[in-house]
Amino acid sequence: MTPELAYFLKINVAIALFYAFYRLFFHKDTFFHWRRTALLCFFGISLLYPLLNIQEWIKEQEPMVAMADLYATIILPEQIIEAPQETTVNWQELIPQILGFIYWTGVLLLALRFLIQLGSIIRLHFLCPKSTIQGSRIHILKKGTGPFSFFHWIFIHPESHTESEISEIITHEETHARQYHSADVLVSEIMCTFCWFNPFVWLMKREVRGNLEYMADHQVLETGHDSKSYQYHLLGLAHHKAAANLSNSFNVLPLKNRIKMMNKRRTKEIGRTKYLMFLPLAALLMIISNIEVVARTTKEFAKEMMAAPEEQGVSQTELANGPELPDEMTGVATLQDKKGTQKTKEVAPPPAPVKSATVNDSVVFEVVEEMPDFPGGQSALMEYLAKNIKYPATAHENGKQGRVIVSFVVKKDGSISDTKVERGVDPYLDKEAERVIAAMPNWKPGKQRGQAVNVRFTVPVTFRLSGPEPAKPAETPEAVAIEKFEEVIVVGYGPKEATPNNEPTFKVVDEMPKFPGGQEGLMRYLAKNIKYPTMAQQNKEQGKVIVQIIIGKDGNVSNIKILSGASAWLDAEAVRVVRGMPKWEPGKQNGQAVAVEYTFPITFRLQ
Repeated sequence: MTPELAYFLKINVAIALFYAFYRLFFHKDTFFHWRRTALLCFFGISLLYPLLNIQEWIKEQEPMVAMADLYATIILPEQIIEAPQETTVNWQELIPQILGFIYWTGVLLLALRFLIQLGSIIRLHFLCPKSTIQGSRIHILKKGTGPFSFFHWIFIHPESHTESEISEIITHEETHARQYHSADVLVSEIMCTFCWFNPFVWLMKREVRGNLEYMADHQVLETGHDSKSYQYHLLGLAHHKAAANLSNSFNVLPLKNRIKMMNKRRTKEIGRTKYLMFLPLAALLMIISNIEVVARTTKEFAKEMMAAPEEQGVSQTELANGPELPDEMTGVATLQDKKGTQKTKEVAPPPAPVKSATVNDSVVFEVVEEMPDFPGGQSALMEYLAKNIKYPATAHENGKQGRVIVSFVVKKDGSISDTKVERGVDPYLDKEAERVIAAMPNWKPGKQRGQAVNVRFTVPVTFRLSGPEPAKPAETPEAVAIEKFEEVIVVGYGPKEATPNNEPTFKVVDEMPKFPGGQEGLMRYLAKNIKYPTMAQQNKEQGKVIVQIIIGKDGNVSNIKILSGASAWLDAEAVRVVRGMPKWEPGKQNGQAVAVEYTFPITFRLQ
C-alpha cells in the first residue's frame, strides 16, 4: 500500500466515524452555528490528521509501542512470492488497475458535473437582468424556477411570488449570502467528488446543506415573519427546482425536516458542551494514524516492547553447488522467561557442506551453527540474573532506570571474557550489570563445523523502578531483582556494517524514502524480478524473508541484510533482487537528504 493510498483511506475512515458521531450526538439539537462549525471541522480534521506527526511522543508510550508492534506483525502488507504456475492473467496486478480506472472515471464525471453547474450559475449571473427589490440587489430569473443564491448573487422570479413571500425569500437568501454558506456547499461538493464511493461523504454533504437551511429558516423567523405562513410558502414551492444544484436553494428538500426543526423547542444552553466531545475522537484518530506510520517505518518499537534483540548482520556462508549467498545473515538466540513466554526466536542459515578446518584461537564469531548455551538453558540464565543482580541503592534513590546492554565473549572452553557495556544508562547500573555478567559460570561453548569456537553475546538488562519510594539498601531483596529483570534476553550480537561514507543513518525521518512508483512500484518490481529457486522448490522450502537495506542520500541501496531468513536459497534470491534495485528517492530530514534504514518482508509460498 502506497502512502498516498493509506492517506486517502484514512480520510474516508475518519469521515465515516465523524458522521456516525454527528448522528449520535448533534443532529437533533438547535445549535445551528455550532453544528456548522463541527461539520466543517470534521472535513478539515479528516484531511489533516494523517499529516500530523506525533511519532516522537508515541515512541515514549509503551502501550502505543505495543499497538505499533501488533499492527506491524498482523496488519502490514507483505510481498508474497509464490512458486511459478501456469496462469493467463495476473489478477493481483489487474484488479488494482481496474479499480483505479473506475475510481478516476467517477472523479472525472463528478468534476465535470461540478464545472457545468458552476458555469451555469456564472452564465445566469451575466444573462439575468439586475434589479433592486426591498433594498437588495437581485438577479431576475426569466423562468418560474425556484429562488436560490450563490455567495452574494441572489436569483428570484418575482412574478411567481407575493410581496410577503419575496420578503421571506430575500431574508432567507441574504442569510446565506452574508454568512458565506456557499463556501460550505463547495467544500462538501469537492469532498464528494474525490470520495464519491464513500456513502458517508454524501450523507455528510446532506447534513451540511440541511443545517445551512435550518440557519436561514431560523433567521427568517427571528426577523418577525409568521411561522405558519412561511411553512405554507415552503410547501407551495416544493414542486419548483432550482436552476443549479451548486447553490443554496430556498426550497431545498426534505421540507419535512425543515418544518420540524422550525417547530422544535430550543435546546438548552448546557448542551453546547457536548461539542467538545469530538476532540478526543480526533486525538484518537491522530494517534492511530501515527502508530500506523511508526509500524511501517521502523522496527525499533517492536524491539523495545518485546525485548527483542538488536538485529545485526553475521558472517558469510557458502553453499556447494548453490547460488551466491548474501554477505550477511542474522542469527538470534531464543530466551524464555519463567512463564514460558518466548521473547524471540533463532533464525540461522543452514550449515554449509564445506571441509573442516582448524579455527584460530583469536577468532571471535558472532553467529555459529551451534550457539553457546547457559548451564540449564535460557530460563536458568534469567533465574541467575534475577537472583544475583541487586538494584544499586544510589541509582534507586536518584530514580535511575533503563536498559543496559552488556556484551561478552563465550570462549571455546566456556569461560566468560571481554565483558563490556555496549550501551549504558547510569554508572552504578552499568557497573552492576557488568559485575554479574562477568561472574557467570562457564557456558556450554558454541560450535562451528563441529569445533568449539569463541562467540560474542550481548545481554540487555532492564532496570525498572516499580514505585515512587526509593528503597533502602537493606530493602533490596531478591524478589525486587526478579521483578526488575523479567525482560532480560540473550541475543547474538553481530558486527555493524558501516554506512557508505560513514554518513549517519536514520530509522524515521520527516520524509521517508520512496521507491520509483511508490509502494506499488516496489511490489511490482519484486514480483517481476524474483524467481522461486528450483532447489528451494525441490526441498519444499518456503517462508518469510525480512530484508533490511540502507538507502543513501544519493538514493543508492547498500548494506543489504537478512534480518530473518527462510532458507539459504530463498535468502540468496531475495538479496540478489534487492541488489539490482534502481535508485530510490532519498529520505529527507529537515529538508536535507539523509541515509535511512528500510525494512520489508518477502514471503515465498509453495502452492
